[in-house]
Amino acid sequence: MRSRQRRLLVLATLVAFGLLACAAIALIVNMLAASRRVTADPIRNRIVYGLTLMPSGFDPHINSSSEIGIVLRSVYDTLVYRDPQSKAFVPGLAEKWEVSTDGLTYTFHLKSGVKFHDGTPFDANAVAATLDRVTDPAIKSQKALYLLGPYDHYTVVDPQTIQIVLKSPYAPLLDGLAQVYLGIASPTALKTYDSARYQFHQVGTGPYAMIDYIPGDHVTLRRNPDYTWGPPFYTAPGPYSIDEIVFRFFPDPATRAPALETGDANVMGELSPTDAILFTGNTNIRLYPQPIPGEPMQFLFNTTRAPTDKLEVRQALILATNRSAVVDAVFQQFSPVAYGPLSAVTPFYALQVKTMYPYNSAQALDLLGKAGYSDSGGDKILDQNNTKLHLTMIVPPWGLIPQVAQKIQSQWRDLGIELELRQVPGFTALVAAAQSGDYNLIAYDTSGVDPSVLDTVYRSDGPFNWTHYQSGDMDHWLAQGEAASDLETRQNMYLAVQNHVMEQALILPIRDYVNLNGATANVGNLSFDAYGWFPLLANLTLNEPGKSGGSP
Repeated sequence: MRSRQRRLLVLATLVAFGLLACAAIALIVNMLAASRRVTADPIRNRIVYGLTLMPSGFDPHINSSSEIGIVLRSVYDTLVYRDPQSKAFVPGLAEKWEVSTDGLTYTFHLKSGVKFHDGTPFDANAVAATLDRVTDPAIKSQKALYLLGPYDHYTVVDPQTIQIVLKSPYAPLLDGLAQVYLGIASPTALKTYDSARYQFHQVGTGPYAMIDYIPGDHVTLRRNPDYTWGPPFYTAPGPYSIDEIVFRFFPDPATRAPALETGDANVMGELSPTDAILFTGNTNIRLYPQPIPGEPMQFLFNTTRAPTDKLEVRQALILATNRSAVVDAVFQQFSPVAYGPLSAVTPFYALQVKTMYPYNSAQALDLLGKAGYSDSGGDKILDQNNTKLHLTMIVPPWGLIPQVAQKIQSQWRDLGIELELRQVPGFTALVAAAQSGDYNLIAYDTSGVDPSVLDTVYRSDGPFNWTHYQSGDMDHWLAQGEAASDLETRQNMYLAVQNHVMEQALILPIRDYVNLNGATANVGNLSFDAYGWFPLLANLTLNEPGKSGGSP
């Protein structure tokens, strides 16, 4: 009897193992089939997209460069999206969501039938795997973790429902979840590749799959033929849709316009204003100027270092700067003048800042006189007790900031103000210069739709509070702006912040950022997401079937 029971037990065990093996084999077959489908479908239309920066890393959960989002926005889907026009939140991988009355719990109901490029089914556990990765201290996330705000934990309610629980109310959470840096990754791929190798094998649910990434050379994306769950502003693929996109690097600005002209690239961002002017009469190239929301190109005043520790001096320097002349000369009227700490296309922008500091050199000199400065030596240089009015400005190389700084230097020299320009080679050096405190003005800009981007600069303990200005009122307004759930309260708080920044003359705003994109005439429907930097690749078309603009 016991022998028969033992045989039955062994038989049942073998059957169970067989069923498990069959299930595993089926899963592998499905994943391989999905992979083959993405990589083996015929390629009708191919384009080359020019990238202007070679990032140090290409992982959105780890790295923070905007350049990686140009590629990866179409590899990943996010739980929610912002509509490019209205900026309102619309469904992404979550078909709907609710926020608890205390603002601490966000419940996301996920779409069914979604699959990753490797065939892995999308569900709440996949969202959990991405959250686990981003919040893992070993990952050292540069941006994604920050976008989660006061994140505490998640709860998987069921396979299609997940809750994100916060330690305190945080209104910008949906904005963070809408960004590519919190794109949902395949848990299978995350288990297969460590953090160093995953950037070469990224797997999302987006309209395009990553085929390869060769650092410094190219990235290849191929259309996902199974993609049917995109946000409402994605158009359905048609015969002229782009099947394959090869991204190549053009870090030298001088190479970008020629690449478009010769067809070595079909799309290129960050063209120089001079090149853009030349293209205005070129029927083979179309310009796509794209305003970028967030903080404008500006110089932050160091309020703890003389002479910019005095309010009258800071106010005088703003009045002494003919910003319209600077912007017209450097940006050839492709960018609007900036007047405050937010660009004009950013929600809750304060219109009243536009009238606060009109160019007035006479008023500037009057304020400097009241601060004790005059041309006592007759050498056309203002001084105070035989100490010249000398300022130091930290200048990074991007965004034509060196050219802007030279224009300001020339304008101030005519008024008797000495401006020393100290150029730094990159962002790391810029941060080091800020930490030294040895400056009066330092360049800064950042992008973002939610006005909470102001926190990092103007909160007393903000990581980029390079003005060194501290205000309990401003800390309160910023905290309320983050915590409030109603738009009116948020708007009032951020209006108060913007007005205070300009009343205290904490910045010298120069221009609202506009990315000058160009595309060959056969490329159609080039548009960008709500954040301005990232193209909606799913909507692109190649109007001449079968032709690729450049060698992949």
